[in-house]
Amino acid sequence: MRIGLDGFPLLTPRTGVGHYTFELARALARLAPSDEFELVAPGPFPGSIIEDIRRNCPDNLRAVNAEASSIRRRRWWAVGLPLYLRKASLDLFHGTNYEVPLWSKRRSVLTIHDLSILLHPDTHQADLARRARRRLPVMARSASMIITATECVRREICQHLHVKPDRVVVTPYAPRSGFQAMPAEQANQTKRRFGVEDEFILFVGTVEPRKNLLTLVRAFEQVLRQTSRRPQLVVVGAEGWLMDELFAFIKESAISDRLRLTGYLDDDDLRALYSSCTVFVYPSIYEGFGLPPLEAMACGAPVIASNIATFQETLGDVAQLVESNDAEALAKRIVEFLENEDRRRTLSAAGLEHAGKFSWERTARLTLEVYREVLRQI
Repeated sequence: MRIGLDGFPLLTPRTGVGHYTFELARALARLAPSDEFELVAPGPFPGSIIEDIRRNCPDNLRAVNAEASSIRRRRWWAVGLPLYLRKASLDLFHGTNYEVPLWSKRRSVLTIHDLSILLHPDTHQADLARRARRRLPVMARSASMIITATECVRREICQHLHVKPDRVVVTPYAPRSGFQAMPAEQANQTKRRFGVEDEFILFVGTVEPRKNLLTLVRAFEQVLRQTSRRPQLVVVGAEGWLMDELFAFIKESAISDRLRLTGYLDDDDLRALYSSCTVFVYPSIYEGFGLPPLEAMACGAPVIASNIATFQETLGDVAQLVESNDAEALAKRIVEFLENEDRRRTLSAAGLEHAGKFSWERTARLTLEVYREVLRQI
């Protein structure tokens, strides 16, 4: 087989979809050495991606700059990519980020990570929500098969996009292999660099409404009032959108001296904080899969997460689940974790074992089965 994958998510610093795209492509190439895989984008890939492919990937994976003109890049899915596919001898194209080429007869697989932009449009920029309402149903109809990461999102896709269940396949994601517990001495170097103390609560993710950081900082304010402990709250992630209310609350509250906003961090720094936090907290109101809690578990962190369907499925009883908008309940749980070392150790051990059940090799194997099923179709 010769498979093309959407390289667009790799043109900017990697977050969730970019990590999914790269890890899947690498695992596919390793698993199927007789097949060829290419990441296709309408412009040059960053040097870090090219170097990562050169050093850490098999020779049957390559990055292709399709050298689109300005018009073709602006209309990549409708013009640029279909023109490239007409010339390329690909057997199948995998859209890893909600989109597949329009007007192309090439067989395709579409990854829909979640339906937040349809089900929670108020947490997204209005123009992107309008675009998604128009395009996502078209993409779902255009794709030969659809991939998603959890059964709960699979049901949502079938219900809200009117897709037959046999066209949607679940391929769970996994923590990246580099996320393992880091020795304390090494982690402490990173903590000192960012002004992070020994006892801290950690959140990792883009700073945007769906991640529910307003509830977390409200809970943190209660934690500081309810206990004599003085933990820090460390928020790791690039600033997203629609966060005026969050920053106004922080400015008016008394937590600013105990809050650290680090911005986007590379994997080594992130691993250090995962490995040394007192507790990892992820109060998101909606997720398609939610990799940060599993990444934290893989590094030995005990986890508190929101009690949403996705986490009931992917985390189960190895995390403490709390209603997503209940700041008082979240504060209570955080205090319990700060004051109960045995509880932290128990969940840390359970989380490590649980995270080990997920792998990108398994994700790639399930994805290859989807590719072969599509190519068997006439």
